Amino acid sequence: MSVSQRVKSEEQFTRAMRVIPGGVNSPARAFGAVGGHPVVIDRGEGQYLYDIDGNRYIDLVGSWGPHILGHLHPRVMPRIEEALKKGTSFGAPTLVETELAELVADLVPCVEKVRMVNSGTEAGMSVIRLARGYTGRDKIIKFAGCYHGHVDSLLVQAGSGALTLGTPSSPGVPQGCTADTLVLEYNDIEQLKETFVQLGDQIAAVILEPVVGNMGVVLPEPGFLETVREVCTQHGSVFIMDEVMTGFRVALGGAQQRFDIAPDICMLGKVIGGGMPVGAYGGKAEIMDVISPVGSVYQAGTLSGNPIAMASGIATLECLRETDPYAELESKTRRLTQGLGAAAAKAGLPHTLAECGSMFTLFFNPEKVTSYAISAKNDTARFGRYFQGMLDRGIYLPCSQFEANFTSVMLTDDDIDHVIQAASEVLQEIG
Repeated sequence: MSVSQRVKSEEQFTRAMRVIPGGVNSPARAFGAVGGHPVVIDRGEGQYLYDIDGNRYIDLVGSWGPHILGHLHPRVMPRIEEALKKGTSFGAPTLVETELAELVADLVPCVEKVRMVNSGTEAGMSVIRLARGYTGRDKIIKFAGCYHGHVDSLLVQAGSGALTLGTPSSPGVPQGCTADTLVLEYNDIEQLKETFVQLGDQIAAVILEPVVGNMGVVLPEPGFLETVREVCTQHGSVFIMDEVMTGFRVALGGAQQRFDIAPDICMLGKVIGGGMPVGAYGGKAEIMDVISPVGSVYQAGTLSGNPIAMASGIATLECLRETDPYAELESKTRRLTQGLGAAAAKAGLPHTLAECGSMFTLFFNPEKVTSYAISAKNDTARFGRYFQGMLDRGIYLPCSQFEANFTSVMLTDDDIDHVIQAASEVLQEIG
């Protein structure tokens, strides 16, 4: 499955750069951290992507997480087509909004009520405003390396693309927007406790990724999530889980189900839309009812609850509930990571592997990654060589050492064998 040439991709990316900043509509798609130019994709099918030159790739990005069922799933596409026949958007209530909301409330432990939005960033912006409105407080705790969208108050030591670009904060964000954002180290229980001892009555919320996917996959250490829940309850702060990435992916009920820790509010995205632009936030009715039009905290969106996106989300979540693929997904991911680990060890490369459900990262770092401070030591130059070698062998990986890889139910044993074989060759070459 080696890739012979990408001439058309090069030509069309040059064209894109003339009219789109950097040629991409999200920095996460840029190849700045790995060299070269992005592949221009023509279509997806099952577990594969095809570029405009006709090359096929095993897809371990899955549109950055949504495609847990693979591309063009036979349960999802007919529902989208059926919805399209009725119209694309109405700016008025539809049945499918309520149907997806009921499904989310049934599946996600903390959700009593949910508000649909259009992206994870929009959900992040909304939950911060909601938490501040609900508590009457201003200060927010976030953790270095966690990314919650390009929200002004949260774009401080953010992960993902911000890490790749070397800009953990961004120009254009006024100092006042981040003055009430406290940045702590992920998994540092004592630092969290000390901060609450000093400022607990001023803290509106703690927001975190329960399994970080934006500095590579980083799992919570034992007791960390439990401590967040404990101090938030004790001080009347809102515990916000950003499950945009983990929701419906690491378990049907997300990380909160997997770890049996209920937040007050959670953010959702990616899988909830089955590849369509959807975000959501939901939780306790008492808190959610502070949002307009019931309460006074304002949030609105013309395209929120879009019927096409709702239909895609309903079909995806219903399929996940009925087929319960999570044990199989975890088994596939474990087989893949064991093969990658063995290949890296054979090549004599310093590395660690992290995985949770169908998310994983091969870190070019000999130290277990538990925080941003450790992830910042990753050998990004070596990752760049690894990425290019895998791409040339038909493996489509996230173009950053700081992003999670995702598997899908469509991934076969032969696919896994091919990925491991390709990695064995590339790791030997770059060792």
